[in-house]
Amino acid sequence: MRYSLMKAGVNYHIVEAFEINDKANDVYQQYFGHRPYQGNIQNLTEIDLNSYGANVWLLSPPCQPYTRQGLQKHSADARAFSFLNILELIPRLSKPPNMFLVENVVGFETSDTQEKMVEVLARSYFVVQEFILSPLQFGVPYSRPRYFCLAKQKPLSFQCQLFNNQLLWSPSPLFGNDEKTVIGENGQSKENWDKLIDSCQPIEKFLEFTPSSDQLDMGTISFVNTDDSADVQETSDKFVEGNACDVGSIDQFIVPLSLIERWGSAMDIVYPDSKRCCCFTKSYYRYVKGTGSLLATVQPKNKGKTSSLKEQMPSASSAAATAAKLASFTASLDPANPVGFLEKVFDFIAEESDFLVKENVHKEVAAIVRVVKEKSKKKDEEEAQKAENKTEVEKEEMEVQKKEDAKDEETSSGPRVPNKGNGLDLENYSWTQTLKEVTISVSVPSGTSSRFVVFDIKKNSLKVGLEGQPPVIDGEMFQAESVKKLFVE
Repeated sequence: MRYSLMKAGVNYHIVEAFEINDKANDVYQQYFGHRPYQGNIQNLTEIDLNSYGANVWLLSPPCQPYTRQGLQKHSADARAFSFLNILELIPRLSKPPNMFLVENVVGFETSDTQEKMVEVLARSYFVVQEFILSPLQFGVPYSRPRYFCLAKQKPLSFQCQLFNNQLLWSPSPLFGNDEKTVIGENGQSKENWDKLIDSCQPIEKFLEFTPSSDQLDMGTISFVNTDDSADVQETSDKFVEGNACDVGSIDQFIVPLSLIERWGSAMDIVYPDSKRCCCFTKSYYRYVKGTGSLLATVQPKNKGKTSSLKEQMPSASSAAATAAKLASFTASLDPANPVGFLEKVFDFIAEESDFLVKENVHKEVAAIVRVVKEKSKKKDEEEAQKAENKTEVEKEEMEVQKKEDAKDEETSSGPRVPNKGNGLDLENYSWTQTLKEVTISVSVPSGTSSRFVVFDIKKNSLKVGLEGQPPVIDGEMFQAESVKKLFVE
C-alpha cells in the first residue's frame, strides 16, 4: 500500500502503519525506516483513530474469510473482526478519513462484510466506486483479479460520477473514460479474452535471468493452474528442496520426472513469448495444482495454442525426454532493496500508460487540503455549539432538580399518616402489616403478564419491578429473613 502511494506521485505523510506479521514488518522497517504498529487493530479505539487524524485510509484486511477455497464464513470468521471494528468506529469519529481504499480477494464483493462496509460509508456521507481489476488490464502478463473499493467523503467526488455505487470490471473510470466497455476476467467471450491477452507484454520482458547456451538446451518450465477447484496435489520433497538455492544455477529447479509422470495432466505451460501467467500462492513449490504459474524457456516445435503438458507430450517417452527441460519459476531478492521487484513493475506500468502521472495532481492535493481545513473549521463550530447547548440543558436540569429536592424536603418534614393496614401508602407501592406478616402491594398496568414482572428476593434485600423499566422497590430489608419465609402471589 505505501509503495503504491509513493508511486502515485502525491504529497503525503504517513501517521502510522499496521501489520501483525513479523517478516512483513522487517521488510517495511528496512525499506521505510519505520516499524509498523504490530498488534491487533481490533483493540483500536475511537480515541486512537482520532489521535492519528489521518485523512486517507488504505486498508487490506485479512482475505481468508472470503477466498473461494476457504470456508467463506465472511463476517462470522474471527479474522474479519478487526476490520469490522474499524468500520463500526467511523461514524463516531470526530476526525474521520476523507478518502478510503480497501483491497481484498474476489469474493469479498458478495460478502456480508462488504454490505456492512457500504452501509457504514453511506451513513458517513461517502460516495463509493468498486472494481474487480487484474494486472492483465494494465499490460502485465499476470492474472490476479482483486477487489478494490474507493470512497470519498462529500463534498469530494469522483471524476466519473456515472459509476458511483457500481461494481466495475474495467479501470476505464480511473482514466477519466466514461465508456462502459468492459474487458475483465469475469467470464467474458473468448474474443474479449484474446483482446485482453494481446494487450499485454510477453513474459520475457520481465525475466531477469538469462540462461547460457548450455542451460537453454536444458530449459525451464512452469505449471499454470487454470482450475479454480480446491483439489490440489502435493509435490515431491525433491521439488521443495530447491527453494532456497542460488538463482544463478538452474539445475536445482528442474521438475522431477516422477512428478511429471504423476501430475503432468495438471500442468499448464507458459513460455517466454506467452502473455499470461497465473497467480502464485504461498503453497508454490509444495503443490502442483492451484498454486501458480511456471515457465518453459525452450519452446517445442509442436507448440500450439494448448498449454496442456499432456497434449504436448502425450507419451511417457516424450515426457522422459523433456524431463530435463522442466523447472519452476523462482525469484531473487536483494536484501538491501527488498521491494526492488515492485519498482520494475511500477516502472513498466508508467511506460505503458499515464496511470501514475496526472497533470492536475497538485491541484487535487490543494483541493484536498482545502476541504480538510473547511471540515475542521465546521467541526470546531459544531462542537462549540454543542458545548453551549449542553450548558443550557444542564442549567435546566439543575432547576428541575432543585424543585424536586424542595418537594421531597417538604414531604419528609412532617410525620406520615399510617394507612388502614398499619402501614404506608407510597408513590409507587403500599404496604401493610400484622403481627405475623408484612404485605407489599405494587400496582401494574391492567393486563400485564406475570412473565414481565421482575422479583428478586434474597435473604436481606428485595427488588420488584417490570422488565425493561426502573425497579419500583430496590433496597435492603430492616432485618435478614429466610428466603423460605418469603413468597409471591
